[in-house]
Amino acid sequence: MDTSALLWYKTPADDWNKALPLGNGRIGAMVFSQPLEERIQLNEDSVWSGGFRERNNKSALPNLEKVRKLLFEEKINEAEKIIYDAFCGTPVNQRHYMPLGDMNVIHYKESECDFKSRSLDLNTAVCTTEYAINGVDYTREVFISQPDQVLVMHITASEKKAISVRVRIDGRDDYFDDNSPVHDNDILFYGGSGSEDGINFAAYIKVLHKGGKVYPYGSFITCEDCDEVTILLGAQTSYRCEDYKGQAVFDVERAEEKTYAQLKADHIADYKSYYDRANISLCDNSSGNSTLPTDKRLALVKEGNPDNKLIEMYHNFGRYLLIAGSREKTLPTNLQGIWNKDMWPAWGCKFTININTEMNYWCAENCNLSELHMPLIDHIEKLRPNGRKTARNMYGCRGFVCHHNTDIWGDTAPQDLWIPGTQWPMGAAWLCLHIWEHYLYVQDREFLSEKYDTLKEAAEFFLDFLIEDKKGRLVTCPSVSPENTYLTASGSKGSICIGPSMDSQIIYELFTAVAEASKILETDGGFRKKVLEARDRLPAPEIGKYGQIMEWAEDYDEVEPGHRHISQLFALYPADIITMRKTPELAKAARATLERRLSHGGGHTGWSRAWIINHWARLFDGEKVYENVIALLSNSTSENMFDMHPPFQIDGNFGGTAGITEALLQSENGEIILLPALPKEWSEGSFKGLCARGGFVIDLEWKNSKITACHIHSRCGKKCRIVCDNVKVHTASSEVQTLYTDGAAEFDTETGKTYTLTF
Repeated sequence: MDTSALLWYKTPADDWNKALPLGNGRIGAMVFSQPLEERIQLNEDSVWSGGFRERNNKSALPNLEKVRKLLFEEKINEAEKIIYDAFCGTPVNQRHYMPLGDMNVIHYKESECDFKSRSLDLNTAVCTTEYAINGVDYTREVFISQPDQVLVMHITASEKKAISVRVRIDGRDDYFDDNSPVHDNDILFYGGSGSEDGINFAAYIKVLHKGGKVYPYGSFITCEDCDEVTILLGAQTSYRCEDYKGQAVFDVERAEEKTYAQLKADHIADYKSYYDRANISLCDNSSGNSTLPTDKRLALVKEGNPDNKLIEMYHNFGRYLLIAGSREKTLPTNLQGIWNKDMWPAWGCKFTININTEMNYWCAENCNLSELHMPLIDHIEKLRPNGRKTARNMYGCRGFVCHHNTDIWGDTAPQDLWIPGTQWPMGAAWLCLHIWEHYLYVQDREFLSEKYDTLKEAAEFFLDFLIEDKKGRLVTCPSVSPENTYLTASGSKGSICIGPSMDSQIIYELFTAVAEASKILETDGGFRKKVLEARDRLPAPEIGKYGQIMEWAEDYDEVEPGHRHISQLFALYPADIITMRKTPELAKAARATLERRLSHGGGHTGWSRAWIINHWARLFDGEKVYENVIALLSNSTSENMFDMHPPFQIDGNFGGTAGITEALLQSENGEIILLPALPKEWSEGSFKGLCARGGFVIDLEWKNSKITACHIHSRCGKKCRIVCDNVKVHTASSEVQTLYTDGAAEFDTETGKTYTLTF
């Protein structure tokens, strides 16, 4: 048993948060492994609640200067009343994500069984259920194939003629049109999701068998006395296909041309081409507990028992979820990835872009899954035309803007009426930093050239939107520090403000990215000069009265000192404005910020705890990394390893995976740092295939917390700079000359060559 890659249990799932997720980026499923009446809860990433609608509030621009004046006069309540009426979207809400339905497989002749086990193998992305009925052993395997674009279920038994099941699809209440058999062995399920230009969907099921017979029975397909049964399900929507019903049928009929063994082999080969690129290995300190079922292991960790292999599994599971939930040409992962059971899910299960969607992709590049980053980067292009209208109509600005949420249509207007979150014009800017991040890892000049105008257009908005504060600095106004509320010295309370620190930090990074991209591409020198001049006038991170990094341009108190967002530490992570090596005093203040937040109950949501792990890793504090990883497992992880906000949000899974990676490998400010935040509990281990900015892929081994082997593969032939005291660098044929400056060794590389380091 691979204790770091097998989720397994001795009981079926009686709750959605215990079911096991499968996906091919577009189709998602939650497998309950109920033996007698299996439930497979289904999703398709483009089943959303309706069509695009224009929501920009036409009253915003005429009231913009009035709001700014009130904020400068500290008349916060008056400003927020105007924001509430004149700036929030009309209608209030964007579209939301919805489930596709439920597929059920029912043993209709039996009423009792002996359950054996269920599992999800992260090495193969196959979910297996084993049980016995009347002395006959049954096995169900389920996977979702990306090459064949279908869900596949295969049922076998230890005796001939032992499989008698009925198959149906339902589960959307009244929100579908039909789910009837159309032939002896197939069902067409279809409907619409709402509004006159909304999205229509179809799922097509075909039941294949060996031995016995198959026939329709009401809304079921019945299999009677069969030796084997294979169920294929395809799903498509009008979002991608004009003939969505025909495409769903085509997908299934094309898959039907293959044997089950071929379908499974092709699925596994495709999946492993991503999953096998990277892995981490940590010493087993579980005293044998790593062989127990996953729910038992989690319970033991909550009781204080160590289990490094469970941490390893958490990292593997995060990579698995990204492969299952985000493939090229699919939509980006939303608040729940692609897995959602509710017609009205929490927060609309949208793309929340004041951290959550961005966090979903923090592990894409450093875990060697760059292609899976592209759905997010592609979605930015949907924002641009809508964002131009929002920028012009709400703020009278060039460029494009998006607020703290977006949806399948790239809606950019403010979402909802909750002032602490709604009026935040930084969403598009933060998303655009993922363009730059992707470039830093892959060094693809053609990609950067293609995306330069997108970066530039995001920056243009802020050249127009920024105003001078009383100190002559360029600041955003109006804005918020995401979801937080402040107190002024005079006792006023509010969220709408001038120049929150996170805004200035994001804009600093955006302006830097645009200027660097312009320089690399040898273009647009005049614009580069403008953004650099504006960047120099942005507020820099400042230390406040508690020794903390200030969250606002003024040193306000927080109404909630333990707030889940730690927005002022964007500069520490994911940015590298604050670092241990370059800005030690600010790093000290960042530590004080974390300690203050945590002392007041911070980190109480899963994604917030995950962000904190990354912060501690950037502060080179391995023990705090370990402490917070354990807290994430103990307090914010369901039995199926899903992150809990609560409720379920997938961002914590991806953020936790990124944080574990950051503890082992960092690349910031052009430098690579090996084992920067290694906990003493991980004193022995290895990793392979993790990536660093600059186009480097690194394999590393360590023992007694000391590096014993290190190999760096150069994909792009860039200069490599390693933070270290002493190192020798070799290729297969010769020693490589190194230059030491400021505590780091620097050496030239050639594309495609691997370099061995000895310390």
